[in-house]
Amino acid sequence: MLSDRFMITNAQWALMEPHCFGRKRDPGRTGGDARLFLEAVLWVARTGAPWRDLPGEFGNWNTIFKRFRHWVKADVFKRIFDAVSDDPDMECVMVDGTICKVHRHGQGAKGGLKARL
Repeated sequence: MLSDRFMITNAQWALMEPHCFGRKRDPGRTGGDARLFLEAVLWVARTGAPWRDLPGEFGNWNTIFKRFRHWVKADVFKRIFDAVSDDPDMECVMVDGTICKVHRHGQGAKGGLKARL
C-alpha cells in the first residue's frame, strides 16, 4: 500500500481535477483513476527513478508512461500547474544566507598567502 505521506490532498485534487483528462462525465474511455495516475507521475518526479521502476500499486508502467506523454502533448500539466500555482506555499522555497555558504573564491575575495577582511 502506498504511503499517505506523499498523496495529493483533497484540496489540491479539487483544484487539479477539472483540468484532467478522463473524468467520469467525459464520453468514451476514461483512462482509469486520474488521481492515482498523477500520484504515479509525482512518484517518478520525486524519486528520479525510471518509469520501469514504478511500483505495481500504480499500474503498468508502460501504460502510465503513454498516458503521461499524451498529457504532455495536450498541455494538461501546464494547465494543472497554472491552477495550483495561484497561491504558492513559499515556506519550502525560501533561501537564506545561513544555509547557503559560499567559498571565499566564489565571493570575489583575492587569493594568496594572507587573508583579507
